[in-house]
Amino acid sequence: MSRRPVPPPSPLPQRDGIDPVRMRLPREGPWASAGAYLMERLSGAGPGVVDRMLDAGLIVGADGRPVAADADFVPGMYVWFHRELPYEVPVPFPIRIVHRDEHLVVADKPHFLATTPRGGHVVQSALALLRVRLGLPELGAAHRLDRLTAGLVLFTVRPAERGAYQGLFAERRVRKEYEAVAPYDPGLVLPRTVRSRILKERGVLAAREVPGEPNAVSGIALAEHRADGLGRYLLTPATGQTHQLRVHMTALGIPILGDPLYPEVAPPVPDGDFRRPLQLLARSLEFTDPVTGVEHRLRSTRELTAWTDPEGWAEG
Repeated sequence: MSRRPVPPPSPLPQRDGIDPVRMRLPREGPWASAGAYLMERLSGAGPGVVDRMLDAGLIVGADGRPVAADADFVPGMYVWFHRELPYEVPVPFPIRIVHRDEHLVVADKPHFLATTPRGGHVVQSALALLRVRLGLPELGAAHRLDRLTAGLVLFTVRPAERGAYQGLFAERRVRKEYEAVAPYDPGLVLPRTVRSRILKERGVLAAREVPGEPNAVSGIALAEHRADGLGRYLLTPATGQTHQLRVHMTALGIPILGDPLYPEVAPPVPDGDFRRPLQLLARSLEFTDPVTGVEHRLRSTRELTAWTDPEGWAEG
């Protein structure tokens, strides 16, 4: 069984913390030139976009030299280029660093900031911003938080060690605790463990519970409640399904404040509207470092504004 060829290193540096796109030409095909293939393969970029990139020398080969539009089609050839990204409204809240060593960076991510480049949130992602800020172009994410959720995210400094830290999460060897603000229901018996099967379909914004063997387990406890009808909850997920805590809180009849998907999908929030963040916070991470053996107990310093400043939250 033949091994897949190892791609050569990129001849292009990162731009704004984002790696260049790498493409490999097919082993065979009808194209008379590399440019003809690229214009067909990248036709979704829009009329004339690839032509202009080729003319400007923005698509390069492994030697870093521009690929000419009429260059020979070389089967298996690698090319690199940077995508032209649309403007993104900067998230106006800082990323805080709660731990940094030669192996790890643990960041305290604000609401509205994506963990990794995805969809329309590329440069405005914690990974891209931290690569630039810390001068660590090989920084990678060991796990991910939803863009609307704030709190602790673990990044790895060395690519060779990334698998070891990702394994902590895959093998459930990290104790995670979240906080949430949601309605208080005096008739709801807590603490409890919620178990259900959650399905997240591609292209569908909200996840849903379906019959079947549970794949999502969450511990839910009430920390305190107030006379205004709100409670502060401590949530300990044992699994990591998409939107798990949001789905389970909604199923209990206490949806998290500021949630645009549960219990009902709300109209899209305009870019730049940061007034009412989802009141969900990844408060703490506890784990044994798989590389150094150090016991880490890390905690976010952020607060949920619906709890600490209810009037400000109400006014947006």
